[in-house]
Amino acid sequence: MIVGIDEKVHWDTSGSTVFSKPGNDQVLIIDIETDPGNPKIVAELPLTNSVFGPPTNLAITPDASLAIVANAMTWTHDETKWEANPDNRIHLIQLDATPPKSIGTVQVGKQPSGLSINREGNLALVANRGDNSISVLSIVGSAVTLIDTIDMGEQVAHVTFTPNGRRALAVKFASHKVAILDVDGQKVTDTKQDIPVGLWPYNIVVSPNGRLALTADNGNAGVSDGHVDTVSVIDLEATPPRAIDRIVVGDAPEGLAISPTGKIAVAILLRGSGGVSEDAWFTHSEGSVVVLKLDGKKVSKIGEVEVGRMPEGAVFSRDGSYLYVGNFNDDDISILRVNDTQVHNTGKRIKLSGSPASMRGIF
Repeated sequence: MIVGIDEKVHWDTSGSTVFSKPGNDQVLIIDIETDPGNPKIVAELPLTNSVFGPPTNLAITPDASLAIVANAMTWTHDETKWEANPDNRIHLIQLDATPPKSIGTVQVGKQPSGLSINREGNLALVANRGDNSISVLSIVGSAVTLIDTIDMGEQVAHVTFTPNGRRALAVKFASHKVAILDVDGQKVTDTKQDIPVGLWPYNIVVSPNGRLALTADNGNAGVSDGHVDTVSVIDLEATPPRAIDRIVVGDAPEGLAISPTGKIAVAILLRGSGGVSEDAWFTHSEGSVVVLKLDGKKVSKIGEVEVGRMPEGAVFSRDGSYLYVGNFNDDDISILRVNDTQVHNTGKRIKLSGSPASMRGIF
């Protein structure tokens, strides 16, 4: 599992964003394979990354040899304060080195955000929020090369492949839609067959069997507002693919993950636990994990488990027996146990060096 630590951005008690001096960000490499119930940090790399965007701005190749990490924003100082501006870099990390090490960067579009690597490990897609595009990256060993840029016409927050690698899905944040992309080798094409989903989709995942996609419909452009929001369900086997349901989950789903077993998915709710005024009527001391059961093409909410403050990313262990949730405002990761479709918080946490803005694993 890799975790992006952003120490440049926090929020004060009024909910206002506070920008700090850069230089303390890290990307953590955490072993969740040896003993899933007791993860161990094995490397800490001083690489900049950002909490701006969905918590899916990094990814690992299926053979665990390489990781890529988007650096969405760069920091400038105007003599009185720090300001954030779109960056265009993807960090490359050689994971199979001892110890893991940074091996350079590749330039993509402005404000690279959600990204994914296909199951063959030879192609990556990056959603560039700052210039309404998707970058196509070729991966050959540790060499990563920009080979194409797709103009999406509007802001895209995250993009993910289907399991067979022949399609990709991108969430169009401001128009509340999902774009369908055809993938033929290294050629990626926008089909222009957009699917309407819930308000402000921020994240998207596909079931292991490729039959369904789920979107986390944030509801308030990235911030809690106390009102219920949804997870949209897309039937990928239909011709054309279409939205078939929306599940009410709660306030501000952002993180989203499907278990490798295909039995459950989880939507991670901010629910006023960070980034808003402490006096707001909808604030909570904790965020939560909503558990969704997948039964064929029927998706239903079957539980909710509290975690820490301002939870962002979520990662399942390779066998689906554990779930890890990053708590941005607590500087730690909650460890949850999964038994079939039941999820409970073990109470154990992994203390981190800073605030976990993003998390990804492999399975």
